[in-house]
Amino acid sequence: MPTRLTNYFLKTLREDPSDAEVTSHRLLVRAGYIRRQAPGIFAWLPLGLRVKAKIEAIIRDEMTAAGAHEVHFPALLPKEPYEVTGRYVDYGDGMFRLADRRGVGYVLAPTHEEVFTLLVKDLYNSYKDLPLSIYQIQDKYRDEARPRAGLLRGREFTMKDAYSFDYTDAGLDVSYQAQRDAYERIFTRLGLEYVIVKADAGAMGGSKSEEFLHPTPVGEDTFVRSAGGYAANVEAFTTLVPAALPTEALPAPTVFDSPNTPTIQSLVALANAGQPRADGREWTAADTLKNVVLAVTQLDGTRELVVVGMPGDRDADLKRAEVAFQPAEVEPANDDDFAKFPGLIKGYIGPWVEGGEKPVLGEESTTGIRYLLDPRVVTGTPWITGANEAEKHVFGLIAGRDFTADGFVEVADVRDGDPAPDGSGPIETARGMEIGHVFQLGRKYAEALGLKVLDENGKLVTVTMGSYGIGVTRILAIIAELNNDDKGLIWPKAVAPFDVYVVATGKDPAVYAAAENIVADLEASGRDVLFDDRPKVSPGVKFRDAELIGVPRIVIVGRGVADGTVEVWNRTTGDRVEVALDGVVAAL
Repeated sequence: MPTRLTNYFLKTLREDPSDAEVTSHRLLVRAGYIRRQAPGIFAWLPLGLRVKAKIEAIIRDEMTAAGAHEVHFPALLPKEPYEVTGRYVDYGDGMFRLADRRGVGYVLAPTHEEVFTLLVKDLYNSYKDLPLSIYQIQDKYRDEARPRAGLLRGREFTMKDAYSFDYTDAGLDVSYQAQRDAYERIFTRLGLEYVIVKADAGAMGGSKSEEFLHPTPVGEDTFVRSAGGYAANVEAFTTLVPAALPTEALPAPTVFDSPNTPTIQSLVALANAGQPRADGREWTAADTLKNVVLAVTQLDGTRELVVVGMPGDRDADLKRAEVAFQPAEVEPANDDDFAKFPGLIKGYIGPWVEGGEKPVLGEESTTGIRYLLDPRVVTGTPWITGANEAEKHVFGLIAGRDFTADGFVEVADVRDGDPAPDGSGPIETARGMEIGHVFQLGRKYAEALGLKVLDENGKLVTVTMGSYGIGVTRILAIIAELNNDDKGLIWPKAVAPFDVYVVATGKDPAVYAAAENIVADLEASGRDVLFDDRPKVSPGVKFRDAELIGVPRIVIVGRGVADGTVEVWNRTTGDRVEVALDGVVAAL
């Protein structure tokens, strides 16, 4: 039976929603696919559910082909499993926590590793039961601080999450590759360009982690890639460390007056004006050691200052800093932080004090503030940096000779032209949106929750796991973002809510009779039809709705019926052709 607009739950809008930031959000609301309920939370209307179901069907096909079995967990779960693995705390403010009328704690699951693990523990106890891959398509909940861009970053979203269970590392490698291959097939069928990048595991934990990113200017992630094949999320990028240099026979550091030079730019200008280099080249920001003061707040509320020394031509990237110090929150130190440590003089902080006194930075220092270095600050490299005295800097401070640190950290920004860590050449940066993520979790969750099986020798061994996620609703938004024009959506055939949109125009009963016959022929040929049979709606409104809704093929049944023809529109190409009344099925 065709779907008729005379009794279909659909209301299109002529104006854009006021809160829409991106094209997909604007068009999905206007065309009647979703409706906002609260920031980052949307109701799904019949059209939206049809597209969502098409995407899920493709995912189910490929999960079945990869040997995975579908299950379904509730979104509301007890908090205890998350407490056992530590993620009840590690998720911080990102997890929705609640209690029932008896005060028993629950969570709205942001992800389901714990309960999948417990399910397998409950049912399986032998290596003969493995390998196993199971998955679900379920709503997830994360308390995003700034939900935005419609479905691209919400508080409630639909995910496919799969989990593999093996009792050997070799088995995990096979299961991981099977899921990774399935993802490539899924995104190819959905018509989505993707880049597979090395990623940080974050709160998920585990060893190997890769993201599938769709390159897009509206993406929230920055990734890097080289012509030689290296690709990584910017948070997972590692600096190619230069070789250490000898420190023998280098001159001692010298302190010089540097009034009104609280910035790197002013310091470089003063150095070039009053302290020219012996080799004739000018000083640059890369010759300076910038000391960035960060405030690191642990999940228990403990706040500490950490100073990171990095080349002065770099800036701190807070997303990379959050990964480096996870699960703590990281932000630049504020005035209250500096007030607690009067030895930190803004603009003149450094890791060395003249006269051999105790340094200001480091665990053995006068402040006890940890001092970490960018990997580029290797032994033997000379620097211009603060002298820990107002309006004074020091020249020729040698790393490894004049100062050391408590460790190294990847906090500095990543730039086009930086060398790839695998030696495959310079990298370029781009923006992307995460559409899938695969992890080799290893034994983290199985160990915490006691998932063990008997191996071939009757010995208990801990199961090793993989976790594989795809953002279903985010993918829907990305497809909408990619497939539209100034008139509305243009869905690819694979996920369109209907195959054909038939529009009957005017008041002539003969037109409506002809449209009914065409609809019947299309349905008989196996096509799913949306039929605009509304009798008192103008042709202009019907045309605008058809173009806005975005079904890829539109059949206009109107005045041409008198001449035995109808018009077929191809929304993908923009072509419009006249065909005979009995030739519509063949034309499509």
